[in-house]
Amino acid sequence: MPTAFITGATAGIGAAFARRLASDGFDLVLVARDAARLERAAAGLRDEYAVRAEPLPADLSTDAGLAAAEDRVRSDVDLLVNNAGFGNRGVFLDVPVSDELTMLRVHCEAVLRLTHAVLPGMLERGRGGVVNVSSAAAFATRGTYGASKAWVVSFSQGVAADIARRSGGGVRVMALCPGFVRTEFHDRAGMDMSDVPGFMWLDKDDVVDTALRDLRRGVQVSVPGPQYKAIIGLSRVLPRALVSRMSSTTGRKYE
Repeated sequence: MPTAFITGATAGIGAAFARRLASDGFDLVLVARDAARLERAAAGLRDEYAVRAEPLPADLSTDAGLAAAEDRVRSDVDLLVNNAGFGNRGVFLDVPVSDELTMLRVHCEAVLRLTHAVLPGMLERGRGGVVNVSSAAAFATRGTYGASKAWVVSFSQGVAADIARRSGGGVRVMALCPGFVRTEFHDRAGMDMSDVPGFMWLDKDDVVDTALRDLRRGVQVSVPGPQYKAIIGLSRVLPRALVSRMSSTTGRKYE
């Protein structure tokens, strides 16, 4: 069976990836900080789908957690989903700089290090895929969060170009850029989402379906949902100041 390695695997988009890939016959390595919740998630997937689901408790904001994840991802992983992430409670200057640096470590350093660790084995085997979960915020003005997700897009495109000739198309790297998705992400960040209209919300299972389809097609930047394809397209032609005003306020009220 192929093996998928998923960070941030106990909730939201990560949990949706785990369910979908288990149903497709993948064995799983699941990474998250909460060991008890991780074991429950792994046990549920083993029972429902009769696959191997290996829990790997690791905090990717720490040296030890990153080293453990790097070590495991080097071993026979066919699909890496770099999904771990979070939002800070507040806007820049209202958030301690230590929290901003932790965000950069999880959103950027962990993505870089795990991608770097997994690709040699994939290239040797001539097959494999990496999905780096970014955000539609990468194309907007969203403080450190948006900046970190813009880095993920640029990094993923650069790596995809670097390995294209070496892999003969058998190894693919893609940035996934969903908009607002109904998960626990916003509650955990203390965000009041009451000003976000219903049409802007995506279903996490639809996001995963789009991601896996686009990865098979060799898409480098996947944007789920026609509404977000249109919004991102418009953002490229509208005045930057207008885009900044709109994107820096929508969904950014904190409780």
